[in-house]
Amino acid sequence: MRVRFHGAAGEVTGSCHEVEANGHRVLLDCGMIQGSDEDERRNEDPFPFEVGDIDAVVLSHAHIDHSGRLPLLVRRGYRGPIWTQHATADLLKVMLEDSANLAQMDADRDNRHRRDGKTNHKPLFTQGDVAAVLKQVRGIDYQQPREILGGVTVTLRDAGHILGSASVELAADEPGGRRVLAFSGDIGPRGTPILRDPVPVPGADLVLLESTYGGREHRERQATLDEIRDVLEHAWADRGNVIIPAFAVGRSQELLYWFARQWDEWKMARWKIFLDSPMAMKVVDVYGRHERLFDEDAQAVWKGRPHPFKMPNLHLTAEVAQSQAINNVCGGAIIIAGSGMCNGGRVRHHLRQHLGRKQSHIMFVGYQARGTLGRRLVDGAGSVRIFGEDYQVNAVRHTVGGLSAHAGQTGLMDWYAGIEGRPPVVLVHGEDDAREALARAMEKKLDARVELARPEQTREV
Repeated sequence: MRVRFHGAAGEVTGSCHEVEANGHRVLLDCGMIQGSDEDERRNEDPFPFEVGDIDAVVLSHAHIDHSGRLPLLVRRGYRGPIWTQHATADLLKVMLEDSANLAQMDADRDNRHRRDGKTNHKPLFTQGDVAAVLKQVRGIDYQQPREILGGVTVTLRDAGHILGSASVELAADEPGGRRVLAFSGDIGPRGTPILRDPVPVPGADLVLLESTYGGREHRERQATLDEIRDVLEHAWADRGNVIIPAFAVGRSQELLYWFARQWDEWKMARWKIFLDSPMAMKVVDVYGRHERLFDEDAQAVWKGRPHPFKMPNLHLTAEVAQSQAINNVCGGAIIIAGSGMCNGGRVRHHLRQHLGRKQSHIMFVGYQARGTLGRRLVDGAGSVRIFGEDYQVNAVRHTVGGLSAHAGQTGLMDWYAGIEGRPPVVLVHGEDDAREALARAMEKKLDARVELARPEQTREV
């Protein structure tokens, strides 16, 4: 058994690892590269493996940086199954259809603005490509081993990152005996609202461990909640609006959860709350179909009043005209819109309206990859370019890190420490500074044998 690292080896996005097991080839994730325009152009490159050699795909969760190149994989000839948790299968449809729609809109806009008059810019993939992917998806329950190929078994365990997220245990009957590869996927923090805590893999011969926040710890949750309350109070006193770029899966639903749970303390009834994301609205429906995956606290909140997705002042804006009408609200509005890194979606239109206003507040509640508009704003840019125009940044910026769907350094080490025998570790899905910090901590505190994955490196299991 051996693994080859094709993506997220020195960067956070583009998760993709190829495993040779018992004469078969399995792809763990097939994610999109996100970041700068240059980074994202790499998505169009040929895959660094023969697509026809892949026998099965195992998808850890629905986020685009783990799933977003599946339509290209299928378009280029992959015809095998795509195994994933049932809730991820439902979310995947929403995520990929939205991504295809955004890609088409971006292509249309680029074609309209081409100075040479040509209209040859094409989207990365289409709705037809997405439909082909969905036909190949196969759902699996947590904790239920499934033989996906001859002598190759996969078991999914709740990763606590987003609904349906999974850590993958891939076991193969090799000539020298049974070998087990554990792939963490993205690990969520313990105590994350709505979701259950992450479950470690019992044992493995090699572990692929994400390291997104391997170099830091998140703030205590109560401190984070206090910070959100203070942002809302500040914005209310300024008579401004609060713009929240948020991922449609996970973060948007968590924000609504906290608004409902802190309804009285945060005086939420005075606000107009807009969920301006058609995709996030579809995700809300998926959450409703998978409440059995919620933790006990979330199930209690769902039974109480107000319901997070049915607050009396919550406005779900599906149509473009509804989204545009939000511009008429000059104060007292909380606008949750995608994308979470501000590189696409409706949030760019709201930023264009609000960045120049001193009374406006922009609250970042998720990871901002290098090269994205969100990262430039978080890093303090005085002006930014949106839709080809420059905008001065006068709005108040807030970065709230404690809502991360990724575990911090201690959480990652705790997950690994639950694996019997503490096998060798290869760190993936992290920038080098975060990976190096996590490696030092694991070696010192857990006596772990740690390596950093490099692109196209092959590692025996």
